[in-house]
Amino acid sequence: MEQHIYPTDLVQAQIACHRAYRALAADPRGSSTTWRRRLLHLSARVLFHPYWAETGGRARLEGLRRQARALEQTPTA
Repeated sequence: MEQHIYPTDLVQAQIACHRAYRALAADPRGSSTTWRRRLLHLSARVLFHPYWAETGGRARLEGLRRQARALEQTPTA
């Protein structure tokens, strides 16, 4: 499997996006407006990050998502 190295801020934004999505899914009637806005903001940060312009497109977006999930599941010291 090919390994990609993504900028730290991009990976952190994707992790935050995963967390916001899970929070929205867990309590869709709670503070959904806040979570939806946060998710929209984070998604825009990920999709319009300068990294994609440098690499020629968003073809590696799924790789970013996989890397973010793996880092999210890794226990921190």
